Amino acid sequence: MPMILMLVVMVGMIFFMQRQQKKQAESRQNQLNAIQKGDEVITIGGMYALVDEVDTDAKKIVLDVDGVYLTFELSAIKTVVNKAAQAVPAPTEEADTEAAVEADEAGDTAIEED
Repeated sequence: MPMILMLVVMVGMIFFMQRQQKKQAESRQNQLNAIQKGDEVITIGGMYALVDEVDTDAKKIVLDVDGVYLTFELSAIKTVVNKAAQAVPAPTEEADTEAAVEADEAGDTAIEED
């Protein structure tokens, strides 16, 4: 009886360890797939660099290290330190016109004198 109990406990431990490893591998793969130009990364060798190019089909990445461009396998990335800032869309004419109308209604416009 004690032998069966030990066997069940061992099988349970192995199951939970495999499940945890699978989640970690999936998380790492998602992180690698989300890398974009401008992200700051650390390689497995400990080098900090900015991502210049990502080719997910060929599983290659080009890193900018103080003006030196180096090509690595995508799997050489250990972690992503900082994600690149998302581009903010430029204001449109409509937005500028609305802001001018709101400022005019609030009496914030300055009167130009010659």
